[in-house]
Amino acid sequence: MKVIAFNGSPRKKFNTSLLLQKSLEGAQSAGADTELVHLYDINFKGCTSCFACKVRNSKTYGKCTYKDGILPFLEKASEADAIIIGAPVYLGRISAETAAFMERLIFPFVSYPDYSSLAPKKSSTAMIYTMNVTEQEKNEYEYDTHFRTNENFMKRTFGSCETMCSFNTLQGTEKDYERFGLRGTIEEKMQYRREHFENDLKNAFEIGRRLAVKA
Repeated sequence: MKVIAFNGSPRKKFNTSLLLQKSLEGAQSAGADTELVHLYDINFKGCTSCFACKVRNSKTYGKCTYKDGILPFLEKASEADAIIIGAPVYLGRISAETAAFMERLIFPFVSYPDYSSLAPKKSSTAMIYTMNVTEQEKNEYEYDTHFRTNENFMKRTFGSCETMCSFNTLQGTEKDYERFGLRGTIEEKMQYRREHFENDLKNAFEIGRRLAVKA
């Protein structure tokens, strides 16, 4: 059983990555082999619309063939029993690196005639989002519209998807808050983190465990 997670944040040791690591710990507790991939370490582009994946009766049908750094990881994802994608929310949507990855991951599996899935297997999937806004603000800014779209594409492609949100996340150190004029104070953010982030980590662990059990 293989569970693979993709970190769509430029940070390797902060909110998104910590949640993904915890989700993989949950998968490991259910006996899964796991891997964490940092997308910002990989040199790749989004879909180039070459349509090689749409050539019927060809070896490339249903497969991305654009040769760059993400190609071997797309293959790993297609073979995995569960896929977890973690992304920070920038300007109300997932980071550009995450969006580029999802284009490359999903588009080859979309059959144009009926939009059915060409994925080689059903996989359990999850999306984990981190954001600076509160849950109330998330609703006010209608983030759920974007999240539902991502979830629907993952469901159509792989068969299932669940979504988790981590709100009002810490944006940096005390010096960062002073230097960059970040929203709120470091004291407020740390208080919120102490009250909520530990529970987010527990939820991420359970997501990983559930996906591994379902796989």
